[in-house]
Amino acid sequence: MNMHDQPDQLVALITGAGTGIGFEICRLLASQGVYVMLNDVDPLLTEKASQTINKAYPGFCKGCPGDAGDTDFIVQMVRETVREFGSLDLVVANAGITLFGEFLNYKEADFHKVMQLNLAGTFFLAQQASRQMIAQNRGGSLLFMSSVTGHQAHKNLAAYGMSKAALEMLAKTLVLELSPYKINVNTVAPGATITERTAQEAGYAETWSRITPMGRPARPQDIAEAVAFLVSPRARHITGQSLVIDGGWTATSPSPYT
Repeated sequence: MNMHDQPDQLVALITGAGTGIGFEICRLLASQGVYVMLNDVDPLLTEKASQTINKAYPGFCKGCPGDAGDTDFIVQMVRETVREFGSLDLVVANAGITLFGEFLNYKEADFHKVMQLNLAGTFFLAQQASRQMIAQNRGGSLLFMSSVTGHQAHKNLAAYGMSKAALEMLAKTLVLELSPYKINVNTVAPGATITERTAQEAGYAETWSRITPMGRPARPQDIAEAVAFLVSPRARHITGQSLVIDGGWTATSPSPYT
């Protein structure tokens, strides 16, 4: 499929979208008529997820498997998106990794893994996507995936929380360089969310239901709805902001470890 003959059609690229929040963002955007390039590091997950979306919204999704922390792959992924759909207008840098560990014993290799995907992956995806959007001369939207751990301290997540706080500063800084090109950039910071991964953790839903003021953890749809708004044309005057989506947890911040 080539969308060169439809210049007004929005095209999105979402990383880390084989399951969970990323997949729900892809599904929701496709339901709104946005063409979606779905990335995941797992080729089988990428194929399965894109097929699922295409069953509901035929032709609106294509998979692009690969490591979203690899700068060479990022270049290829942006090129593939433009080659497939004709443009690139919306980017959600959702891919990320969490490696728990006590600060005093944290391994250097784990630190670099977290920073390479969470920070370098987001930074260079934003760079490549922005270059493409500037060349198109019609603006665009970038969305980074932060976390409540970038706002509140969590046990054994020093490196992860550090990376997420840094993404919020990156979004603010890019306002200076990207606003002249009508590209807005924001972050969302999800709290506890029930995904395929967290659903397997013993007591996760019960614990977070008890300590979240709204009485439950987030669902992927809760995060996706906010993301879809922030990358839409309706939100183009919102930039450099971070939206916490946590059912009120950061307002009170009871510990999940007690």
